[in-house]
Amino acid sequence: MFRLPVAERPDWRALAVQYGFNFHTLYGEPYWDESACYQFSLQQIEEQLEAPTAEIHQMCLEVVDRVVRDELLLHRCQIPEPFWDLIARSWYDREPSLYSRLDFAYGGQGPAKLLENNADTPTSLYETGFWQWLWLEQQVDAGVLPRSSDQFNSLQERLIGRFRQLKQTMPGHDLHLACCKGTVEDRGTVQYLQDCAEQAGILTRFVYIEDIGLNDRQRFVDMAGRPISWLFKLYPWEFMQREDYGANVAASGVRFLEPVWKTVLSNKSLLPLLWQYFPDHPNLLPAFFEGDPAAASLTHFVRKPIYSREGANIQIIDRGRVVEQAGGPYGEEGFIVQRYHPLPRFADSYTLIGSWLVNDQPAGISVREDRSRITQDLSRFLPHYIL
Repeated sequence: MFRLPVAERPDWRALAVQYGFNFHTLYGEPYWDESACYQFSLQQIEEQLEAPTAEIHQMCLEVVDRVVRDELLLHRCQIPEPFWDLIARSWYDREPSLYSRLDFAYGGQGPAKLLENNADTPTSLYETGFWQWLWLEQQVDAGVLPRSSDQFNSLQERLIGRFRQLKQTMPGHDLHLACCKGTVEDRGTVQYLQDCAEQAGILTRFVYIEDIGLNDRQRFVDMAGRPISWLFKLYPWEFMQREDYGANVAASGVRFLEPVWKTVLSNKSLLPLLWQYFPDHPNLLPAFFEGDPAAASLTHFVRKPIYSREGANIQIIDRGRVVEQAGGPYGEEGFIVQRYHPLPRFADSYTLIGSWLVNDQPAGISVREDRSRITQDLSRFLPHYIL
């Protein structure tokens, strides 16, 4: 695994405008960065990223099966009690999911270490599935990369294929897609998924989360008053479950993407439970609920809120001293601690690998880097290729 300087495509910014990549620069800082790229070997991809991704995903699903059957674990995961039956029913009915992303610390040697599971609302989808693939094709055509170059990236074709499958489970239903207002990255992600769904033959409609209402039959509706029967929402379940209209979810009759059982996977309680059920697994790091006596065994660790997004409220602690931290609004539900494992450092930045799954199958990777050891929403995205 190498970080290599590479010539930028001279017209990529104009091309980004043409293709609707409106968040390649955020708040005046580069988000997409093609001044360098990451090179992997096929063995690194297949054996050290793809295979562990598939295995760990199955381990995560086993955790879901255990949690939905155990009230103590539901409490530990800080899942509101009114949703327990709904989550269990969603799991027992095997309500289908679309996609997820595992984040790993991996520098090219040794086993990749799981840092967290983004199973509910992962972003950086467009830039992974489409934009970095376009970069690869054009750089090969330009002679910048060898003709034999490839990329671990079947994300777009798998998304379209998965939507075709899901269409068969919801015949005759339109798919509404939603995100919050004022988030250009979220809007771009949802727009990309909308395009994938339409390529699969699904009629789609967009609505902002804030504009979803209730009709007199207590059904969720869009701004035109159309009932919503099938909804992809780029909006966390833990937010929905704590808001006033969350009480209407169970009786709404809506089929959600992602399904409500993803609640179990979308919080950091998953990490100590994985370690409890699969101790010493080579791709896991020791993790415990804060206050667990076993947590005292960790002297250099990362303190993570049970619920948080984009690296918010995370602290890196070494022998009682906070050596790095990120602010944010999270932490009310409690914390877990996970043994510190350094992200690999290339040049002046720390690198994180996001490994994607669609329909439970590995589908590609994204590479993010930051000068901080805590990867956050503005961390840069760099393309990769396999040689």
